[in-house]
Formats: sequence, structure tokens, C-alpha cells
Amino acid sequence: MTIRVLLVDDQPLLRTGFRLILEAEPDITVVGQAGDGKDAMEQTRALLPDVVLMDIRMPGVDGIEATRRIVREAAPTAHVPKVLVLTTFDLDEYIVEALRSGASGFLLKDVPPDELVQAIRVVAAGDAIVAPSVTRRLLVRFATRLPSAYEQPAPARLDRLTERELEVLRLIAKGMSNAEIAAKLVVSETTVKTHVGNVLTKLGLRDRVQAVVLAYETGLITPGTYS
Repeated sequence: MTIRVLLVDDQPLLRTGFRLILEAEPDITVVGQAGDGKDAMEQTRALLPDVVLMDIRMPGVDGIEATRRIVREAAPTAHVPKVLVLTTFDLDEYIVEALRSGASGFLLKDVPPDELVQAIRVVAAGDAIVAPSVTRRLLVRFATRLPSAYEQPAPARLDRLTERELEVLRLIAKGMSNAEIAAKLVVSETTVKTHVGNVLTKLGLRDRVQAVVLAYETGLITPGTYS
């Protein structure tokens, strides 16, 4: 299947560069471009892209609000586009809020072309991008001042998990892949996938991105606990 991508960035030169990279791939096509969040929402409704590559800082409606509205509006329908957020780490302090708003992951704007292409394929397939090196830095920087996004008390949510599921959640929050978790726990990757699925279902989470944020917000893992 061809992955339909909508590019959203207020810099035309960046959009052109991303388009050249993506349209060189046989399984990806760029169906449209938008220069701000409002235009992105309108084009998402009209074009029904599979993936929206979303900048954060834009005039008018920014990428966070656009992501929130796109995901909310699409939720009752059969077609829910995946939002992959772009950020410049040194400037954007809103990435966690973007993930809470429904983004399936994020990339730095200087991401290598092959990683950009692979990330789009991953989120189009229904998974989430949690880049360990960037996720750790961002969450260490902001986790201690994040307001809770969850209505239920943390203990009530985490009490639903078994000890092994809690352990898997901790490892997810450290940025480990399923293969790395399997090696750490000396179990099969299939077993890990089952545990991950149970964690997401029991906690009412959409994907691994939300699992990472929840682990920090509940205090299950704190900045610096990576050993």
C-alpha cells in the first residue's frame, strides 16, 4: 500500500526538502502541504492522509493544537491519520504536550533521510516512535514539572498491572525496544509483545508514547533512573 503523507511546516524550503526525500520512495506519496495548523486541519479533512508530518512552531494554530483537533475529529471515524511531530530540541518545550494531544511520535528536524522514511512507515503501520536518545533528554528535562494528564490517581492505574507488566513498563519508559526488553528479561520477543499489549490495554493507553509519559508522571520512573 502507498502511504499518503501531508507535510505541515511554515517554511516552504523545508517542505520542499521533505517532499523530495519522501517521493523518492516507491511506497510513499505526498498528497499535500500546509503552512500552518489551520490549513493542516482543513487539508487533513479533504485529503485523508495516512501520516501528517507536523511542525510545532507555526503562526496562528500551532502544531500542538492542530494535532489535538486532527486526532479528536478523526477518532469517531474509520480513518485516523497518524501525526508525526517535528521539533528542534533546543527551542521547542512543548513536545510532551504534543504527544499527549495524540501524536504518534516525534523527530528532530535534522533527522537523517532514511530515519525519516522509516519513521513514517512505522507510524503508518500503527506503531509509535519513541527515539530513546531524544525521549530520555526531553523527559528528563520536563518530567518534574509536568501536570498530570490523567484523572485517576496513579496508584489506582498501576495497581492493574502484574509485577512483570510493571517491569516491562519501566523498560519501555527507558526507551527500550521489544527486542531489547526480551534480552533483558530473558524471554521471547513474542512474550514481550503480549506484555506490552496488556500494559496498554489495562492502562487505557493508545501506544508506547503515552506509556512513557505515564511512567514519568506516576513516578514509576524518574529522571536519571536508567541503569
